[in-house]
Amino acid sequence: MHLALTQMGEAVSYSTVYRLMKENGLLKKPKRHPNGITREDAEAQKSDNLIQRDFSAAAPDQKWLSDITEIQCSDGKLYTAAVLDCFNGEIVGLAMDDNMRDNMRKELCIQAFESACKARNARGMIFHSDRGSQFTSCALRECLSKYGAIQSMSSTGRCYDNARMESFFATLKKEKLYRLRTERYPMAYVKTVIFRYIMVYYNRQRIYTSNPGGWPPTVYRERQLGQMAA
Repeated sequence: MHLALTQMGEAVSYSTVYRLMKENGLLKKPKRHPNGITREDAEAQKSDNLIQRDFSAAAPDQKWLSDITEIQCSDGKLYTAAVLDCFNGEIVGLAMDDNMRDNMRKELCIQAFESACKARNARGMIFHSDRGSQFTSCALRECLSKYGAIQSMSSTGRCYDNARMESFFATLKKEKLYRLRTERYPMAYVKTVIFRYIMVYYNRQRIYTSNPGGWPPTVYRERQLGQMAA
């Protein structure tokens, strides 16, 4: 809130904002969220953890994180795969589909990755995920190779190794999906809600405290590229 006021040109101290929000019951305690849905494939060849919990990046498209989550709708489970750029926290790839067999979810992850590569015209990034079977599949490895991507994977049982990606899904559910109560709505409608939240609000409007000045992810990237071109 303090960053939002600062961006709007309002001169107010952090302590004043904190006090007013506390007095009006606007401070919330964080909630714990359930683990993701991916399951480790014990037989598959693994990749090293190249990220080592360093989720920073000096430029766009150097380090990408990915994960998949499920959302209950009135007509089944919606599976959502996303790709996050460590440089600015921007969601650069997104794919959604209905209730699928486990061995088909890899196609969703491939779709999210390829959509990010094409949208950003990017190659050669580190692509980090957990060790779920979707990410250890031969099909995904072939796709990464096509774009010159280097695969990185979390250590077994270490959820914090992909914490920034999991934090995004927690934010999506806390700020939008839990309030909406998606189990009441059909999948087609929930898809549009998720797309608008991510591509319009999260990327372009929401305060993102990890970026200098709290600029939204896409806005921060565009500002940085504009300064480099000046």
